[in-house]
Amino acid sequence: MSNTDLQAASSLAQPVAEPAGTHAIFIVLTLNPGDDNTATVRDLCADFEALVRSANLRDEQRSVRAVIGFGADAWERLFGASRPARLHRLPEYKGAKHVAPSTPGDVFLHLRASRMDLCFELSRQIMGKLDGAVTAADETHGFRYFDARSMVGFVDGTENPVGAEAAEAAVTGDEDPDFAGGSYVIVQKYLHDMTAWERTPVEEQERIIGRHKFDDIELSDDEKPANAHNAVTNIEDENGNELKIVRVNMPFGNPGKGEFGTYFIGYARDPAITERMLHNMFIGDPIGNYDRLLDFSTAITGSLFFVPAATLLEELAEREA
Repeated sequence: MSNTDLQAASSLAQPVAEPAGTHAIFIVLTLNPGDDNTATVRDLCADFEALVRSANLRDEQRSVRAVIGFGADAWERLFGASRPARLHRLPEYKGAKHVAPSTPGDVFLHLRASRMDLCFELSRQIMGKLDGAVTAADETHGFRYFDARSMVGFVDGTENPVGAEAAEAAVTGDEDPDFAGGSYVIVQKYLHDMTAWERTPVEEQERIIGRHKFDDIELSDDEKPANAHNAVTNIEDENGNELKIVRVNMPFGNPGKGEFGTYFIGYARDPAITERMLHNMFIGDPIGNYDRLLDFSTAITGSLFFVPAATLLEELAEREA
């Protein structure tokens, strides 16, 4: 894609290539039966940007950002047969020891802001618009943890692309012209066995992640095992060029229930890149070389959505399936 085409596509996009922020709410919804419910979701498409603008009026920093996406199973029901070329149901990835499940999801909301009350208020307004049309499959509240650390104590998103490189990685272009300016997003919810993790010596934790814990410097090739997390998730094309996605993961937790986790969220121009990462993590390349982090982290959800360009979102509101 030329720089001009990239800028044009990026200007259409929902805010998929922006930093994670300090607070977020992630909501996965399933669409209830009935034509009235599909009409309700389309009405939300028309009102979505206005709801975000209204939430930002309450924030001097204007930090509120929101993304809405749709799953393969609901797309035709909502918007008709014409759909993004690479939109499909996320497959299950079953390795010899660990499994990445594929779980239902028709509508996805990613809300972020500098304060949780802003995320909460926007989610309340959106869910009020959807009242009765959908059922919540999962809702997770994420937060920034110290200096952007994951729940297991390592900095998350160190290798994320920024600026134009982030847009190139996350935003669709002329390869699917009817859906240019969109993005594919894969989300997974991981629960961590923090008791076992905290018993693991820091030096071994570093070998599992592939980075030094405190200064965030990557281990050398001689130090890093082949099954380190950042080794198995490093994806290259046939020419050896690294293929990137935009990760905006956030930790979450409920200490009273002993629940601690990471909400993985990866925006990509092509979902096949993220899916290769998942294959490498759970099955291995070569087979059996799975991600050692999975010995401490269990995936309990997994869904793929397409995030339409902001302009297309308004047009979808007028479509009849």
